[in-house]
Amino acid sequence: MSAHGAAEVPWLDLADPAFDTNGEAVHAARERSWWARTPYGAAVLRHREGAALLRDRRFVQGNARWPEQNGIRSGLFHDWWAETLLSLEGDDHDRVRRLLLPAFRKRSIEAMRPSFTALADELVDGFAARGRVELVGEFAEPYAARIICRLLGLDEDHWPQVAHWADDLGASFSTDVAAQVPRIEAALDGLSGYLADVVAERRATPRDDFLTTLVQAADAPPEGTVGLSDHELSVALVFLVFAGMETTRNQIGLAVRTLLRHPDQWRLLATRPDLGAACVEEVMRVDPTVTWVTREALEDVDLGDGLVVPAGGVVQVLSHAAGTDPAAMTTTGLDLEAAARGERPPHTGFGAGIHHCLGHYVARVDMAVALPLLAARMPDAECAGPGEWLPASGNTGAVSFPLRFTPT
Repeated sequence: MSAHGAAEVPWLDLADPAFDTNGEAVHAARERSWWARTPYGAAVLRHREGAALLRDRRFVQGNARWPEQNGIRSGLFHDWWAETLLSLEGDDHDRVRRLLLPAFRKRSIEAMRPSFTALADELVDGFAARGRVELVGEFAEPYAARIICRLLGLDEDHWPQVAHWADDLGASFSTDVAAQVPRIEAALDGLSGYLADVVAERRATPRDDFLTTLVQAADAPPEGTVGLSDHELSVALVFLVFAGMETTRNQIGLAVRTLLRHPDQWRLLATRPDLGAACVEEVMRVDPTVTWVTREALEDVDLGDGLVVPAGGVVQVLSHAAGTDPAAMTTTGLDLEAAARGERPPHTGFGAGIHHCLGHYVARVDMAVALPLLAARMPDAECAGPGEWLPASGNTGAVSFPLRFTPT
């Protein structure tokens, strides 16, 4: 990356665990310039430029470079990361994505909505009479993990172990990932072995479930398509479990925090469950778990205003900064009804272009169910302490989040 007049371009230290990607330093930088310098390449701060970059065919998904950016050049984690759908490009990416896609049909996910509602109610029943809850451990984590188990047809009694593996794999996106490699690789080994046993069982005894669909697509692909090897299927399944559980768990905690900071919107959601889908989009725009989306240049690219990205260079689109850009909307702040009317810019929480999140509809439906239900059953909820939060860079969210409310 080169820049003319680089001294005038803001610097944002994304590698600092204390840095807040939603904070005033980012807002002030966005006022000065549409881009900033960071330890991980340039960062785009405004919506128009960010949306254009994510669809610019001179760039590919930049996450494949993440291990090397952090000094990890070999090993189980390094090799697995390079083979995930997030890192693949070209024909390999298209083939794997096409084979996985049938398992994510909208009709199949919609059929699970009553199951999601029943699960959310069951979990709230467990703490409603107490008037206190630690939201992550008692709701967000079991909800996200048990949905993944139901989706894949895993034994739901195993959800605590599945959640533990997924949580350890979540360190893949942390800014101190190099120090977390032993933890990540232990989780990779455990979850891969567990899923291999389940795949073998499905091949022997198929069921009417998501995992059987994936196994059958891998073993008997459409004519003219090469199926998935056992190794490719393992890589894909581990990533689906990790990404599906971790992202939903983190985003629920962030969403509730955001809504409680806007009590009028929390109360509105309690009485308007039809706003659930709009609520998901609005909270992901304002307080996303995926704090930036990465792109890598295929060639030297001059983006203007002094930003030249060399071939192999990476650029980050900061999710909150782009999603809350005042130039992209007529009103600011959290407004569920405005989101329902389509008056908000699209967020980048599920990526964009050919790398748009494969499981986005699962996440959208399960959170659209959970958030109105939580608001309706805890209408006067408030924070019962600061909780514990992951750094607000990389992928973020709550480790613990205590709430109190009138018992029901």
